[in-house]
Amino acid sequence: MASLNRVELIGNLGADPELKYTPSQQAVATFRIATTRKWKGKDGTDQEDTQWHNIKCWGRWAEVAKQSLTKGRQVYVEGRLETRSYDDKDGNRKWFTEVVAQYFMVGARRGESDTGEGMAAPESANQAYPQPSTSMAQDDDLPF
Repeated sequence: MASLNRVELIGNLGADPELKYTPSQQAVATFRIATTRKWKGKDGTDQEDTQWHNIKCWGRWAEVAKQSLTKGRQVYVEGRLETRSYDDKDGNRKWFTEVVAQYFMVGARRGESDTGEGMAAPESANQAYPQPSTSMAQDDDLPF
């Protein structure tokens, strides 16, 4: 049987995306989104749990993210999970899991009323909007 590594999230951006370029001039954007799960506890009280997700996207998607995503805005992200490791300044191995976004759609800003239109492609979609890509830059191409 084939394997599958696919993630779909709808959440709110915690900050504007950060855009950097690798030494080979490949654009890479990183940002974090929060998803919140709500439920009633056994005692009937409202409960909630917020999870923060690290998102990374490459190429034209990175540039579109920087142009169209802002703190507080709702976003739908589709991609795959990737776990990397690094050694901290004390030589301890640390593990980092993130979603490598291959597609996203922008929603309303948190607290804004929904216009009924739901999610939409970023405004720059009128241009040649990037399609999900299977080719991603290699980790050794990262300057960080």
